[in-house]
Amino acid sequence: MTETRKIIIDPVTRVEGHGRVTLLLNEANQVEEARLHIVEFRGFERFVQGRPYWEAPVIVQRLCGICPVSHHLCAAKAIDEVVGMSDATIPAVARGMRRLMHYGQVLQSHALHFFYLAAPDLLMGLRSDPKHRNVMGLAEANPELARKGILIRKFGQEIIRATAGKRIHGISAVPGGIHKNLSAVERDFFLNGTDVPSIDQVIDWCDEILQTYKTFHKEHHSWINHFLVQPMSSLSLVGADGEMDLYHGSLRCLSENGDRLLDDVDYHEYANIYGEEVKDWTYLKFPFLRALGFPKGSMRVGPLARLNVCDFIPTPKAQAELEEYRSMNGRYSHATLNYHWARLIEMLFCAERIRELLYDPTLQGDHLIAKGAYAPEGIGFLEAPRGTLIHHYQVAESGMITRCNLIVSTTHNNLAMNEAVEKVATRLFAAKPLAEDEEALLNQVEVAIRAYDPCLSCATHALGQMPMKIEIQKSGKVVREISR
Repeated sequence: MTETRKIIIDPVTRVEGHGRVTLLLNEANQVEEARLHIVEFRGFERFVQGRPYWEAPVIVQRLCGICPVSHHLCAAKAIDEVVGMSDATIPAVARGMRRLMHYGQVLQSHALHFFYLAAPDLLMGLRSDPKHRNVMGLAEANPELARKGILIRKFGQEIIRATAGKRIHGISAVPGGIHKNLSAVERDFFLNGTDVPSIDQVIDWCDEILQTYKTFHKEHHSWINHFLVQPMSSLSLVGADGEMDLYHGSLRCLSENGDRLLDDVDYHEYANIYGEEVKDWTYLKFPFLRALGFPKGSMRVGPLARLNVCDFIPTPKAQAELEEYRSMNGRYSHATLNYHWARLIEMLFCAERIRELLYDPTLQGDHLIAKGAYAPEGIGFLEAPRGTLIHHYQVAESGMITRCNLIVSTTHNNLAMNEAVEKVATRLFAAKPLAEDEEALLNQVEVAIRAYDPCLSCATHALGQMPMKIEIQKSGKVVREISR
């Protein structure tokens, strides 16, 4: 009889939410099956049914403690349509305030992921002592870098507070507009750098951190480009001229070779374009393009995908960084660890956009809300930190929500993450027995998952060491356990 080994990594933490990894190995130590299981149920699509539509932007952001702004704004964009408005017709001050809020959100979320979760592996080494391979160890090894990362995140959180009313679970985006403007005092707070760094300082620091990362990349170019390569389609919103736009735009999807699978399509057509595969071993669905079927039509989203999809970035410093990135990695990069470089470029882009908006006098206006004719349905899209986010609501004449469909960024990346686990595990087990360097092996599986910055439940980041347990079975009996 052929003996197999079943290896379970449970739980997978230091990411958002709860999941586990299962690897099935044959007697030749080859990975036959690898799965990333999402073992918690979200249920928000049902929670909001029977609630008034105007509550949606406040309720759904409870999905996540790190990116509530993304759900707050995406729901608000959808509910705008219920009250007869759109991104183009809401008041200009509301449009600017929402964008400012969104750029602050992406800035702080990317800073959290890079400095707290990814940098300890990248800058300190995969084989460094796990006691120090964390944000505290990073602060000891490079206190100035850690300080700047923490203050950049603080700046983004203060932008959220000023635009959303509070740093977590804000209340300011409402159907047809916004509750508040940006006062001159609040504007000057960010321009002058009183209790937070000034916006000019944030831009300089984002630029400095990029230079640090590029030095690291040049020194480890071979490892980054070969650790995990995943050729697949990339999806994101783009602006009217094909530029990066994290808040609004049309859907563009490019094949791994750059062929257009979706050519700047109105996102309101998504239900006709998308299918969702369901598996009995995970609560996370698998979105795909109907025209290509599953799994061929699966898509990758997020910072790496956005750099693949956009034609250019409409801010000078970030555009210059994009050009250098492409000169080193090609027009369409499929090296998964390049997600980290892409995030840093997007941090710089967000900081530049924030500065533009802080100098825009429109944000001190007082025309905050507008409404038109009632409509029974609304769809909102935006580019959340982790990728394309979808909120879709149907509303009865009474104003109560009758149906809700949410497709979060990590759902788009579900197949890509499962493939990442399989590819890395296959290579590692082929290279050496499990008994050798066990901790480093476990960490490399984590690194593959963590590159996507997954929000497995749209919950919260868990900091610290990733607790893991591997259980090895032969003929149905546990013969060995490895844990930390």
